[in-house]
Parts: sequence; structure tokens; C-alpha cells
Amino acid sequence: MFSHLKNWIIGSPLPTQKISESRLSNFQALAAFSPDALSSIAYANQEIFLSLLAAGAAGLSLSLPIGLAIAFLLIIVAASYSQTIIGYPSGGGSYLVARENLGRISGLVAASALIIDYLLNAAVSLTAGVAAIASAFPALWPYRVSLSLFLLLVITIINLRGLQESGTAMSIPVYFFLVCFLSMIASGVYMASQNPPISLAETAPPAATPLTLALVLHTFSAGCTALTGIEAISNGVPAFRPPEARNARKTLIFMAFLMAALFTGTIGLTQYFAVVANPQETILSALARRLFGSGVVYLAIQTSTLLILTVAANTSFAGFPRLAAILADDSYLPRQLKMLGDRLVYRNGIIMLAFGAAFLIIFFEGDTHALIPLFAIGAFLAFTLSQAGMVIHWLKEKGGGWLVKAVSNALGAAVTFSALMIIAISKFTGGAWITIILIPLLVAFLQSVHRHYDDVASQLTLRGLPPSLRPAPPPRVVIPVSGVHRALVDAINFARSISNDITAVYIEIEPERTAEVKAKWGAWFPDIPLAVVPSPYRSIVGPLLDFLDQNDAERHDNGQAVVILSEFVPARWWHNLLHNQTAFLIKTALLFKRRTHGFQSVIIDVPYHLNK
Repeated sequence: MFSHLKNWIIGSPLPTQKISESRLSNFQALAAFSPDALSSIAYANQEIFLSLLAAGAAGLSLSLPIGLAIAFLLIIVAASYSQTIIGYPSGGGSYLVARENLGRISGLVAASALIIDYLLNAAVSLTAGVAAIASAFPALWPYRVSLSLFLLLVITIINLRGLQESGTAMSIPVYFFLVCFLSMIASGVYMASQNPPISLAETAPPAATPLTLALVLHTFSAGCTALTGIEAISNGVPAFRPPEARNARKTLIFMAFLMAALFTGTIGLTQYFAVVANPQETILSALARRLFGSGVVYLAIQTSTLLILTVAANTSFAGFPRLAAILADDSYLPRQLKMLGDRLVYRNGIIMLAFGAAFLIIFFEGDTHALIPLFAIGAFLAFTLSQAGMVIHWLKEKGGGWLVKAVSNALGAAVTFSALMIIAISKFTGGAWITIILIPLLVAFLQSVHRHYDDVASQLTLRGLPPSLRPAPPPRVVIPVSGVHRALVDAINFARSISNDITAVYIEIEPERTAEVKAKWGAWFPDIPLAVVPSPYRSIVGPLLDFLDQNDAERHDNGQAVVILSEFVPARWWHNLLHNQTAFLIKTALLFKRRTHGFQSVIIDVPYHLNK
């Protein structure tokens, strides 16, 4: 039943040879990797507006200059990442670049920063999308958390269905958003050409705080969230169709120009028409309402904003599983994260990201503004390490045009580091300190995982002192029994096939049943001794383990006690709920029990399948 349900939800398994067919065209890749970057105008514009609003008209008049500075930074970062795609066409982005050129610790710092950024991006995108639609329908405002979690579930299922299906599914919202917003900008520019600008003094509230350099820097750092997601294409180059690197660079450059046009266009129109939003409305909603009223066009724009912000989480779903797979391959995350699922996607990484984003949405109560201060630190730290690493890469590799490429990446590293410092200082007390503390903790966790895998490898290696290859002596067999029934027959027959030294053990929970069990045992299996172990506290596992320890200690035969478990398997999955799981508990206890007196138990499970 579970198999059929899974196939119905995420699709039937795909053979490995179809992995090349699951690559994305540029059209699909733009939809899969760009939603985070394109949709960031929703929360970046909102944060710029909220930061400058406190300074009244004087503050809001700086919206466009700050927006242009951020757009210039965006173009520099995009140009730098296009060089990363050339240097590292296998993907991996900031982690691989920093690890190979700046050292292992720098690589782990970049990876940790990206992991946090991907988690925050998914949560911020979904909560901002719900805020956009709640601006049009205020009755939805109290249900932000539930709506965000529902959208997260939808995005997770779409991604579990596979790359092509997620790319195709994302295409509709992405291109609908582009049509709506580019049309809105074009309409706004036309209206601006027909009408003079409106003074912000007429619409802005009185200044609550003076306009200071600190406020401007804080606003700049808040607006820099517009750059998050720009690295996703360099991380996901292998997802493109051949030639992968060329197609990825084309898509990155096109995406960067779209981002710049959307960001500066919407900010410019907001300032030109002196648009000011009320507390329960986003600034983009207020701009659309100013241009088109509250009719169908306005609702279409708000719907497109919700959709693009919902699928913006897809950038994290496209990037995080790939990064996690690379880290798992390097033994810094659990190995399960590098395994392709039935639909040729990194299923475990997708599920891990979904749970992490759900936690953030619930913990911060669906409040985008509360999540934003944690945002962007990770992205800009990864940007800086990646670009600095690329400078070292070109200096080592040389090659054609290496100096121009190195200068391009050096410029990218300088501007992203400057932005990182501004963000870290201006947002520190607002919540950025949490991210700054989390990154070294995550680095320590990744290192501890790596040490564990190193320890396992050192203990399992056949190099050095060879393990004993001496044949094991004939086994002693212990069979735990709960009574005398048909399911025991197969287990006892198997035990007789491997040993002549067999002991059954009955843990006495109900003393009044012991005589009956002994009588039946003597009638059916007279040649096999039955040991009865009292259990005054009605425990089964503890007395059984004590019996095994005592049995091993008393025999002095340098052998292993083989525990054979007779376990019946119900015909229906839900029948398991009607039975205790004693065999499972025994297996678990024996599996994790350390050696006692130099011995350990071998566990053999003999199933008996019920028909109905």
C-alpha cells in the first residue's frame, strides 16, 4: 500500500540510464534556479521601504540610489560567478571553490553558510509569498503559518517527482510573474512619462528618526537580500543539458539582467509615484494598487507574487540537495544524502530541507521581517569565499585570459566582503548574531561527522594487523520463546541444521503459564532443553540479555551464542499495530549491545508469514 501511495504522489521509479534525459533546458533551468533571485524584489523592496520609512520623506527619497547600488553589486557578483562556472563546470559552487583553493576549513565555512542560507531562503520565500496574498485578502493574515506550511508541502512533493517535472512545474509561475511585473514596469514607465513625479512629502509620514549613515547602511544591508540565490546556477551546472557550462552561463547572465531590471524598475516607480504602504500591505502591493487600482490586474500581480515566492523556495530545493550530496560524498554529512532516489533526485536532501524550513516557519510564526535579519549573512560569506578562491584558482591555472578573470573575481570578492561587513555590523543586534554563531557550530558538526567516518574506516580496514581468519567453532544456539506454536517449527528446524547445541529460553512473565509451556515443550521438542528465567518486573529484554551473558560466561568454549528469533509476519501492515514488537526489541537490544566477556551474539531472524 505504501509503495502504491508513494508512486501515486511522486511517480514511478526511473531507471538510472534516464538520468541524462532528466537534464534541464535553459528555459526550464531559468525557472528552476532563478525564482529565489527574481522574487527577492518582494522582500528586498519591502525591507528597504521599512528601513527608510522611519526617516520619513528624506529617507524614502534614497530608495532608488540604494537600489541602484545594490543592482551594481548584483551585476558584479553575477559576472564573478560566470567565471566560477568556467572554472568549475562540475558544480559545487562556493564549497568546492573555497575547499580546493583556500583550504578545508574555508570550504566548510562556505558550505555551512550556504546550508543556512538555503534553509532561510525557503522559509523567507514562502512566508513572503503568503504575506503578498494576505495583502490582497487581509482575512488570511492570521493563517500565515498554516498557509506557508501547506505551500512548503506542495513544493516538496513537486521536487520529489524529479528534475524535469519540477522545472516544468516552476516554469508557469516564473514566466507568469515575469509577464506581470515587466508589464507593470512598462505601464508604470509610460504613466510616468505622462505625469509629473509626486513629492514624497505629500505621502510619507513624519520622520520618527533622523536620516543617518547608520540607517543608510542598515537599509543597504537589508536590500542586499535581493542577491540571494544568484549562486544557485553555479551550484547546479550538472543539471543543465550539454554543453552544461555554456548553457549555465547564458542562463546566469540573462537572470542577472532580469533581476536588475525588476529591482530598479519597481523601486524607481515606487519613489516616482511616492507610494507608501500601510502596515498590513507590502510595498509592491501598494505600487500595483497605485498603478492599476484593486481590479483584476492588481489581483493577477499579487497572485504572480505569491506564486513566484512560493516557487522561490525551489531554488533551495535545487541547490541544497546537491550541496548536501557533495558534502556527503566528502564524508561531512550522512552518506544517505548522496543517494539518488527513485525519481533520480536527492530525495533525502529534499526531505531534510523541508523539515528544516518547516521548523523555521513555525518557530518565527511565519513572520518574514523576523527572518530577514538572519538572511544574507550566509549568502555573502559564501560569495566572498567563492570569489577569493577563484582568484587563487586563476593564479594557479593561468590559461587564456586568466588575468582578466582573476581581476573580475577579485573585484567580486572585494565588493561582496564589503557588503558582508556592512550586513554583519548593521544587522548584528537585529538577529544576524544568530547566523554568525550558527556557522562555526555547523562547521564543528561537519568536522565531527567526518571524524566519525574516519574512525569507522580505520576500524574496518584490512590494512595493517590482519584480522583473525580462524574458522569459528560450531555455534551454540539460544532460541527465545514466548510459548509453543507453529511459528517455532521453522526456527527450530533451522537451528538443528546448524548446531547440535540448542537451548530454548522462556522469560517467565506469568508464572501460572509456566507449567503449561513446559508440558507442551516436552511433548513437541523433548530433545531441546528449555530454560525458564523468572522476570519479577515483567521485563523480557533485560532478563534475556542477562541469561545470554551468563550462558557465554559459563560455557568457556570461545564460541558465539547464536540467537535465533522466531517472528511471525502479519498479512496486513496494520495488523502489526495489534501485536507487541518483542522480536524487534530483542533484535535492537542485541544489535547495539557491546561485547561481554569477549563475546557477541549473532542474530538470525526466521520469519513465519501469516495468511490472513
